[in-house]
Amino acid sequence: MKTEGHPGELSEFVRDRYLDGADYEARNFTREGIEGLLMTGGVPRERADWCDTLESITGLNVNERNRAAAGLVIMRTARGVYALSYGVGHHMLDPYYRDDEFGLEFATRCLDDAGVIKVRNQIMDGRGRVDEYSVSRGERIDDFGLDRFGAVVRRICGTVSGLALTSLESGRIRRVRVECSQATIKLPLATSLEEFLSDLRTIEDVCARPDPLPQLRFVSRVHTLNNGSRKAVEAQKILEGLLADPGSPRLTTGVPDACQESHSSAQAFRIRRGARVIETNELELSQLLAFVKDKPHGERLKALADVRVTMFSDDDCQTPAGVATNGKEWLIADIQANPDRLFYGNGKWFEVGAGFIETLEEELTSLFEAPRTVTLPSWTRGSLNSDGQDSHDEDWFNHRAAEQDGYLLFDKKNVRTSKFKGGGLEICDVLGPDSQLICVKKATSGTAPLNHLFAQGVVAVETLRSDAEVRAKFLKQVAAHSPNHRLIQDFGTLRVVFGILLKDGEDIAVDSLFAFAQVSLLQAVRRLRAMNADVEVIAIRR
Repeated sequence: MKTEGHPGELSEFVRDRYLDGADYEARNFTREGIEGLLMTGGVPRERADWCDTLESITGLNVNERNRAAAGLVIMRTARGVYALSYGVGHHMLDPYYRDDEFGLEFATRCLDDAGVIKVRNQIMDGRGRVDEYSVSRGERIDDFGLDRFGAVVRRICGTVSGLALTSLESGRIRRVRVECSQATIKLPLATSLEEFLSDLRTIEDVCARPDPLPQLRFVSRVHTLNNGSRKAVEAQKILEGLLADPGSPRLTTGVPDACQESHSSAQAFRIRRGARVIETNELELSQLLAFVKDKPHGERLKALADVRVTMFSDDDCQTPAGVATNGKEWLIADIQANPDRLFYGNGKWFEVGAGFIETLEEELTSLFEAPRTVTLPSWTRGSLNSDGQDSHDEDWFNHRAAEQDGYLLFDKKNVRTSKFKGGGLEICDVLGPDSQLICVKKATSGTAPLNHLFAQGVVAVETLRSDAEVRAKFLKQVAAHSPNHRLIQDFGTLRVVFGILLKDGEDIAVDSLFAFAQVSLLQAVRRLRAMNADVEVIAIRR
């Protein structure tokens, strides 16, 4: 348990409704140099909640009692405060004081090298996807093929054999299975007080080790936080303040998982909260925050959850391109809460640990310094139209890029099939001289367009690889431009080029990209390379 700022009374770690509840009892104890608090109880019910359902289905009388028993022990040692939960006892703990590093801190310092059995990952790109890998017998962590930069380990299960645990020292077994998540360790502990305290000291000794095992060091680089934990609560206070400033460089938008496939072909968005509606061709952060920035501090994120965003495959918002999502699912934030750095995406908080940024920078630098295979012209400023928009927009730039020898224009030449109706699917903006799929985006006022850009490249290649109808129609478009084009005969290795115009045409470097944009880019690179597609990133100059 986290004890920073804690008043010292063990009862403060327990939620008030359990301390005050008539069905629960709190008792203090002191034994063998430790002080503790025992909470026991439960909610007895004369009739279980599911009885009515079974009667309705079977036509038979069902009358069974139910009691959700709960046990919780909170104890203080010389080195920390710990909780033991039984039944549903963990619900009595106040999540504010949970140590979100405890479980994985233990696992990464003691799991057997070839003892990993299960890993659960949170994908850290704002989509909220969770992947789980499991095997029947222990393996090395490297054998799971995990993404070590764009995925966050939320739970890991494996064996330990080299610890001074009572069950191992008894000689009855050679290894113990443990399951560790953020603030939790599940493992067999001794039942007598003396042996239990010995096991607890062993756990404390493991967590006190200065460094994780080399093969598991990446786990501690980023981890998810319980939204009720101290760090998440403090970060959310900072986020609430930022939500009143649509121009904050620490905020952007990301594409929710439910919208990934349809986002690239979406032609319009409808943003609604109550009677207020905004319809737009591009979803901007300022449009989302317009619904919440005037709310009082502490109410803005909650109000954003009430905002509904719907994509449409036509300009007049008649044909939905996917399910409606809430505004929180589109929000991404990078929060500096000294000394911690946290990301917010898809309603989850992620904490960045030592080494993550450095490792991320190494991969990105290698990508940015790779040789270029295409040339892109300068994106000069034009005149302003009646709406105050630069006349040199993406359409203007794509036409200029396609004027080069060997380059073909595909901007707005979308492929339409029974699956991609309405606006259809745009494969690329320009086809390069050596079959490069060039995707262009202006990201001069924020990084949300980059998330769109990277998603476009991934969806285009995935669809070309898996959808024969889309592939045939795209190659037919290519043949109409150039009947003997190499791509028509050779559809093997593809190359995706991300052409990006940043503010003032600055160079693309690690420090010029938003943190989540960095992760999203590396995620896209890995997915594209897995589909036999090379990737390059080019800065477009002013």
